[in-house]
Amino acid sequence: MQATPPATTPGSGAPSTAEHRCAPVPAPGDPTAGIVAFRHVPGTTRAAYNRIYRGEGIRHPDRFWRWILDLVEAVPGQRLLDVACGEGQLVHHAAARGLDAHGVDLSDVALAIGRRASPAAPFAVANGEALPYADAAFDVVTNMGSLEHYEDPVAGAAEMARVVTADGRVCLHVPNLFGLRWNVAHGWRRGDVPDDGQPIQRYGSRAQWTRVLAAGGLEVERVLGLEETMFDPVDARALLGMAAHPTRLFVPLMRWMPVDMSSILVFVCRKALSSTSPARR
Repeated sequence: MQATPPATTPGSGAPSTAEHRCAPVPAPGDPTAGIVAFRHVPGTTRAAYNRIYRGEGIRHPDRFWRWILDLVEAVPGQRLLDVACGEGQLVHHAAARGLDAHGVDLSDVALAIGRRASPAAPFAVANGEALPYADAAFDVVTNMGSLEHYEDPVAGAAEMARVVTADGRVCLHVPNLFGLRWNVAHGWRRGDVPDDGQPIQRYGSRAQWTRVLAAGGLEVERVLGLEETMFDPVDARALLGMAAHPTRLFVPLMRWMPVDMSSILVFVCRKALSSTSPARR
């Protein structure tokens, strides 16, 4: 029987310490109850993300960012905020479309890279759970693959609800606990959920993530399925990836599969009519 490899500390390749392998159990009534969680670092995660961005970083193909902008029907003149923007790829693409695009991230190292690519872009170093912006300041707010890494995802959702306009849109994506090609396939092989080694990681179902967003004052309008390699170019690296991960061969078929079987859930939301997001701490 094959042993499951130990989780690694982000940016180091070394096994994580066991005492930080599991996140605390949520209290009864907590919207995050039932979501699978890992924790690899104590305290703040800024240092861990700075290590990640000093190394390989976290990036997506240009086609992905264009797809997100199409999804939210972004038009010139709108104010857009990308929360947890990393190196600012979406900010760059949004500005090229004529949007007033802003980016915020916990990692100053990531934003330094973003400023080199987009010197005029307004970037801010801040925690997504306490955004340094006024209420209803943006027409579009995005958060791509980051809410699952927050200390408090409900607080992160509440901040996005606070800064978006009443008729604006919030778009985010999070990992699906029941993703067929990712979590389910990994479970078949290893008898465990995958752990990508990020400082904090969570996997939830569509219903669980919907409860988190609702608790933060966001009303879900649409949910789409996404596979992380859908937008990758077909090149030698992609072919090597398919050889190492044969399930990637099924990615073209996933568009006909139910959303709840996709690896990643993309939520398009608006501020709930009854939203009374708490003031910043």
